[in-house]
Amino acid sequence: QVQLVESGGGLVQAGGSLRLSCAASSSTICISVMGWYRQPPGKERELVATITNRGSTNYKDSVKGRFTISRDNAKNTVYLQMNSLKPEDTAVYYCNTLRCDGLYMYWGQGTQVTVST
Repeated sequence: QVQLVESGGGLVQAGGSLRLSCAASSSTICISVMGWYRQPPGKERELVATITNRGSTNYKDSVKGRFTISRDNAKNTVYLQMNSLKPEDTAVYYCNTLRCDGLYMYWGQGTQVTVST
């Protein structure tokens, strides 16, 4: 069983920046896709960004140009740099990873990001 440990959430003013980190408890397990999802208050969970183990990225349209996803394959760690934050970015952010065999997906416990006006 792999655990994902997230950090970096918090309260920030609009226009500010935060950096989220998510580390897998095992550095040897093969992970193909790592990503971030978020769940705004009263809404469904939604995809924010993903990155493959080859570095290919995908972003939700509303965060393109403001958020950057990256990963350290040796550490099985994924990051989300969030700039120019807006109040609508307020949500619980969840880390997500997919094992290379595609048979199992892991979720982090979630970290709160609150953007004030």
